[in-house]
Amino acid sequence: MLIASYNPTEMGDILVTITAPDNGDQETKIADGVAQITTAKNHQLLGYNFMEASSLLPDLKGQNGQVFLTDEQVATLNEKLAAAGFEEKLAADHTPKFVVGYVEEMTDHPKSDHLKVTKTRISADQTVQIVCGSPNVKEGIKVVVARPGAMMPDGKIIWPGALMGVESDGMLCGFRELKMKNAPDKKGLWIIPDDWQEVGEAVDFAKADTFFPAK
Repeated sequence: MLIASYNPTEMGDILVTITAPDNGDQETKIADGVAQITTAKNHQLLGYNFMEASSLLPDLKGQNGQVFLTDEQVATLNEKLAAAGFEEKLAADHTPKFVVGYVEEMTDHPKSDHLKVTKTRISADQTVQIVCGSPNVKEGIKVVVARPGAMMPDGKIIWPGALMGVESDGMLCGFRELKMKNAPDKKGLWIIPDDWQEVGEAVDFAKADTFFPAK
């Protein structure tokens, strides 16, 4: 897994790369303009921060937010890691993190009166369990599924986890959370029309922004 973010206004010329969720105390080692972040307990790699990132990757100039790194860009970062003396390298990740899903089943959460436990199909051969609290979740709808490793528009990263003791492998997304253009200011999943996109496809956000008419 590889998540990358570049926010020069808030953080300066630093590319943040994340390879695993933060799960406790961390250790940081800095060498030659690179900060390696690992867990303190077992030294699992959590990611690297690259200083003066636009000098390494000139294409970063003008970008802000999540960055989808090419194989060539990852290779450049790995060359920098090697020069700085870090052995663990980055691996490019081109797996779509926002996909069209289909809610096949829904049951009540055993410990909550408002959460639902869904079985949501995200490809022809994969169905995942996702806990959802949206008021309009139901069986038989197409939705946007944020897979583990997805970065939401507000910067939140989706990881596998549990909600009140029930495992949840992703998130069913509302139009407000996705910051869809002209979306109404209320809670609710974006229920995708049947003929909009097929289950398993990467979400076409440019097309999604045309869904709600201009106010």
